[in-house]
Amino acid sequence: MRATRSRLAPTRRTSTPARRSLDHRPSKCNNGRRAKGPERAGRPARRERNGRRAMKGVSAVARILKLEGVEYLFCFPANPLIDAAAELGIRPMLARSEKTLLNMADGYTRVSNGDRNGVVVVQAGPGIENAFGGVAQAFSDSIPVLVLPGGPNQHRVGVPTSFDPLRAYRSITKWVDRINFPDRISEQMRRAFTQLRTGQPGPVVLEVPQDVGGAEVDEATFRYTPVRGHRSAGDPQDVAEAARALLAARSPLLHVGHGVLWAKAWDELRELAELVQAPVMTTMAAKSVFPEDHPLAAGVGG
Repeated sequence: MRATRSRLAPTRRTSTPARRSLDHRPSKCNNGRRAKGPERAGRPARRERNGRRAMKGVSAVARILKLEGVEYLFCFPANPLIDAAAELGIRPMLARSEKTLLNMADGYTRVSNGDRNGVVVVQAGPGIENAFGGVAQAFSDSIPVLVLPGGPNQHRVGVPTSFDPLRAYRSITKWVDRINFPDRISEQMRRAFTQLRTGQPGPVVLEVPQDVGGAEVDEATFRYTPVRGHRSAGDPQDVAEAARALLAARSPLLHVGHGVLWAKAWDELRELAELVQAPVMTTMAAKSVFPEDHPLAAGVGG
């Protein structure tokens, strides 16, 4: 009797595997190269509006940051401004918490003696709430950092459970405001950088609401001129009076703050101290302004 093959025995596969559908292949453009950014998502980087090129509000903000010489963005997801800035070559620097971001931006500003300003980008709600401690630290030490939080659509401003940084941050910032129209992006950003670089240093908060960041801005009418900024100096008569009082003092003492660092006047400070033989005491923020191994160094105090 002829043996029959068991039904459970494996049969030899003769068919070839089906080829993957072309619909599952990664889309390519630009002569076979993979698309990047908005092109990969099937939409152009800039849109046409009534025959004119338009960009989103966050792209306008990112372009202003680039014009102001910003190289790094201290950020915590999620905020569309992060991607918009990265497309222009502004490098994102991430951290595990918003307060840490503020500390990073704070230190970045300090080591440059205010020549560069740290810029922080966080999300609306919890992001700007968690940044409170870092902004308060910058305010207490007069450190000029720029914070650009996202915000809810403007019809939600003031609605319960919606955090309002304009009220919460008023007491710990030099200036806090909200961009309320896409056409005012350039104006409000210029005000923010003017506050950063003019007068008494301090943190600045400017909220970018979701509807403003997603609105279209006409490139033909977009204009921005970078801010130069101005640093104040003492009145010459007051300086002369202080010099006379210092020379007439029996036991003079120089108590200096980090304004000497901002002015890069550490050499002049040492020359003055040695001229009048006055000990130098610094604030904590100005600890490095005078060499601690100098005979006239009196340490940190006050």
